[in-house]
Amino acid sequence: MAEIMALSYFDDEGKKPSDNDLAEALGKTKPFWDEIIKHIAGHNEPITEEWHFGGKNWGWTMRVVRKKRRILYLTPCDGCYTTGIILGGRAMEVVRQTDFPPEIVEIINSSKKYAEGTAIRLEIRTKENLEATKKLADIKIAN
Repeated sequence: MAEIMALSYFDDEGKKPSDNDLAEALGKTKPFWDEIIKHIAGHNEPITEEWHFGGKNWGWTMRVVRKKRRILYLTPCDGCYTTGIILGGRAMEVVRQTDFPPEIVEIINSSKKYAEGTAIRLEIRTKENLEATKKLADIKIAN
């Protein structure tokens, strides 16, 4: 039976990632990680960055939180990271009226819907996906 790998690059519950660990894992996408946090903080201070270990299947994920509201989840991977955002009904109405690149629209349209909202995950390797994540975070905060 194949071993299940954690979604996160960091899967050791006993070792919360340091900034150096994160930079090593993300490589050239580390500035994108810093930029999304700076973007959210710049418009919505104060924010909190919380590392959370989600279990052996998830590993370590950073939650970006504003006043107990989880805005964004950042999951480090090998050479990139994924963002996760959960949008409620009002926010999804705004998303549907917002201009996103076709590949992002496809991801949004195929995202799973849960009781708490639609869970959108984007892999961040490019500036285009970073900009889409910024828009999604802004829409979530405004709605």
